[in-house]
Amino acid sequence: MPAALITGGSSGIGLAIAQALHEDGYGLTLVARGADRLAAAAGELGALAVAADVSNEDDCARANAAHADRFASLDVLVNSAGVGVGGRIEDLATKHWDLQLAVNLRGAFLMTRFALPLLKRSHGLVVNVASIAGTIAAPGLSAYGAAKAGLIAFTRTLNAEHAAEGVRATALCPGFVDTPMAAWTGMAADEMIQPQDCAEIVRTLVRLSPRARIPQVVIERVT
Repeated sequence: MPAALITGGSSGIGLAIAQALHEDGYGLTLVARGADRLAAAAGELGALAVAADVSNEDDCARANAAHADRFASLDVLVNSAGVGVGGRIEDLATKHWDLQLAVNLRGAFLMTRFALPLLKRSHGLVVNVASIAGTIAAPGLSAYGAAKAGLIAFTRTLNAEHAAEGVRATALCPGFVDTPMAAWTGMAADEMIQPQDCAEIVRTLVRLSPRARIPQVVIERVT
């Protein structure tokens, strides 16, 4: 059985990806901070649940160790845990800048670093859920955009460093997705990209031949 570890796996994009991979026969480890919602999602998918804060190094090590103990292999790592706090540069609190870089960028780095031994063994795939805000100017999202741009650069470097070992990485960069984090936009659900759209991209990525790689996917919202 192939196995996947998904952060932010209890809701939104992460949960949609988990549901798609479950349907395709993957064993799952779901990682998220909220224990109750995580337990519900894991129970529905028969997944291992690990309550953890991805910005915490010890938590990331523990999550990877728990996955290894359960499955002994890792074919897909999805770094989907994320947080966004809007605000113009002069109004953004330092703690909100630090939080977004810690969760959105540091967390992906930590999870990937601990996962690499198993990923190299399986010639696995890393999917980093970035954002279109990391590719264009996004007023009011300076920290979020900076973290996601960093995540795109991290993905490129991951490919450059580990292609010879069969590890591939993709930065998934959607526009506004119908998730709780996008509620502040005021847009109706049917005006936004759907979490399942992101999941279908991941389905395509895992079905590519070992010689094919898509380093970045931008999903635009049709307006």
